Amino acid sequence: MKILVPMKRVADPDNANKVKINAEGTAVSSEGLEWKPNPFDEYAVETALRILEDNVGSGNLRGEILVASIGPNDVTQQVRQCLAMGADRGILVDGNDVDLDATVVARTLAKLVEKESADLVIMGKQAVDGDSNQTAQILAEILGWPQATFAGKIEVPADLSSATVVREVDGGAATVSVTFPAVISVDLRIVAPEGVKNNVTPADKAYQDGPRYAALRGIMKAKKKPIDTYSFADLGVDTTRFVNTVSFSQPPARTAGVIVETVEQLVQKLKDEAKVL
Repeated sequence: MKILVPMKRVADPDNANKVKINAEGTAVSSEGLEWKPNPFDEYAVETALRILEDNVGSGNLRGEILVASIGPNDVTQQVRQCLAMGADRGILVDGNDVDLDATVVARTLAKLVEKESADLVIMGKQAVDGDSNQTAQILAEILGWPQATFAGKIEVPADLSSATVVREVDGGAATVSVTFPAVISVDLRIVAPEGVKNNVTPADKAYQDGPRYAALRGIMKAKKKPIDTYSFADLGVDTTRFVNTVSFSQPPARTAGVIVETVEQLVQKLKDEAKVL
């Protein structure tokens, strides 16, 4: 089995208070921010590893995991972080965030799926910068593949032919089944110790909570793993966007809270000032 895991480079969410908008309101400055793999995409890499491993942390995979990203050349640093976790190969498509929307990204991934003859795409449900939560759904439509989004638990049979996915919905959880090839997007709970079962790893072997840290051995091995590079033209990608960003603005500053003496005053302020009633 060959699993493709898309990965986006994002500014470290812990540094969100450092984000600034230029004077014209046309761009967000990344100056002084640290880059890291999108957390949900790290969860997707961990999910792919758990699906293909023959034992917890064994490093022996029953297939190949490809990590694909779109960005400038220095995004290879974040790709190699995922390779250090245990993925086999990297793919970098030269591009810039300002030229992308979810549709362009999905078209690019569809071309990579075709080129690599991937059997399964596992991806984070959304990127923590744009929070669009659209790419997985658009990709499944382009490929004509079944999809399961917001996966919190995944169980696959030993023959890797399908998946049973538990996904969170309003008021509870829904269980869906998809046959491969398919597109699956994952949520936070997928990296709980019991988030993934592959029916090969012994049932009494539990994973850690969260994505694995890259050990020194993995980091050293990642330096030698190949990263193929392409342009949009190489892949024949239509880069026409459906979404264009007009401007950016900071959210309004929060006003100080007030103390009310009666319930009547509270209701009045919620109705006339906050306008939430």
